[in-house]
Amino acid sequence: MFKYLLLLCCSFALSAKEKPNIILIMADDMGYGELSCTGHKDFKTPHLDKMAKDGALLTDFHSNGAVCSPTRAALMTGRYQNRSGIEGVVTAVGHRHTGLDLKELTMAEALKARGYSTAMFGKWHLGYDPKFNPVHQGFDHFKGFVSGNIDYFSHIDQVGHEDWWIRDKKVKTPGYLTEIITDYGIDFIEQNQEKPFFLYLAHGGPHYPYQGPNDGAYRTPGNPEPIYGAVDDKERAYKDMMASMDAEIGRILKKVKDLKLDTKTLIIFCSDNGGTGKYGSSNAPFRGTKNTFYEGGHRVPALFLWPGKIEANQTITDPVMTMDFMPTLMTLAGEQDIKNLDGVDLSSLLLKNKALAQRNLFWKKGKDFAVREAHWKLMSHKGKLELFDLEKDKAEKNDLSKSNVKQVEHMLKLYRQWEKDVCSGVAPRS
Repeated sequence: MFKYLLLLCCSFALSAKEKPNIILIMADDMGYGELSCTGHKDFKTPHLDKMAKDGALLTDFHSNGAVCSPTRAALMTGRYQNRSGIEGVVTAVGHRHTGLDLKELTMAEALKARGYSTAMFGKWHLGYDPKFNPVHQGFDHFKGFVSGNIDYFSHIDQVGHEDWWIRDKKVKTPGYLTEIITDYGIDFIEQNQEKPFFLYLAHGGPHYPYQGPNDGAYRTPGNPEPIYGAVDDKERAYKDMMASMDAEIGRILKKVKDLKLDTKTLIIFCSDNGGTGKYGSSNAPFRGTKNTFYEGGHRVPALFLWPGKIEANQTITDPVMTMDFMPTLMTLAGEQDIKNLDGVDLSSLLLKNKALAQRNLFWKKGKDFAVREAHWKLMSHKGKLELFDLEKDKAEKNDLSKSNVKQVEHMLKLYRQWEKDVCSGVAPRS
């Protein structure tokens, strides 16, 4: 009931013609340095590079988590994922009974209440049980998978279960994952071009198993091994996966332009966390990988494209997080009074180049945590406290904790206050 009362707190409404279409595209386990425009020497990503050239590249963008499920919880709710208890991965083995609490207000529910048609195609990872399915959390349409990763062809998850759904029912569906979710997306755009729509395309790539579009299936029911894929040349497969994802995003961009929807549509691209650092994956120039709170674990590229609204070829250096998407999209949809969000509205930053007010940012998973205050970053990794000056040391090579004890104590106090707030009465589910 609480989330529906929130939806009634509307200060004003934009007409359907004024509301932008929204396409949110999320890559899986793609590091900061894996686009051509962010420095990868081997991966060619011309369509994403063009998004950056025609719009804005955010160079201080951070996923809320350093693994999949936490970031997706923050994305959907606009709140720190710790509030809903999803600090870690909702795993295929140990968490098939749990998911994103249905009491949480999702961006899909909020946008649907503002007159949007809503669809999600691809990776959910916020609950295996059908009761947690996206169609019960604000999406009119869902086709995709609910686990952390699947065979790109047979759609078998990493414990051997079939995992392809149409709405909240399992349905066998042929096709290469990256291509078929694009097909669904294009169909949805064509069918909803006369009214505002919200399309969430959650790619499986370039998360393992490592399978390019020509590699074929290997997982079968009950037989998911080897977990990372049967292809011997995984570097080649990873490169093919990146190229495929870029090409399929190019198809979406072309469809939007061909239908003359480009000036009416905000398109966002980001990753859910940093890369693994294997097989060509790159978090350069940052330290660390997925599953750590060093910058490489959560600083990822983000691109915003909206011709005529967002200035082309700009680089935005303000610190931004995944949870900021919800308040931003709600403002653009005409809603400025949703309460209890941790994210901030980016619309003035994106549309007017107005800098964000300084704020502190936090990450937590179990006993590991990180705090960002301006250029300072304090983190605890495996019980060791480290302090970095990101303005002078973005690669986090020099631990300054011993020479800046007062700064450490100050930031520890900030963290403890935040932890008490967001984790009060909430038991982590994973």
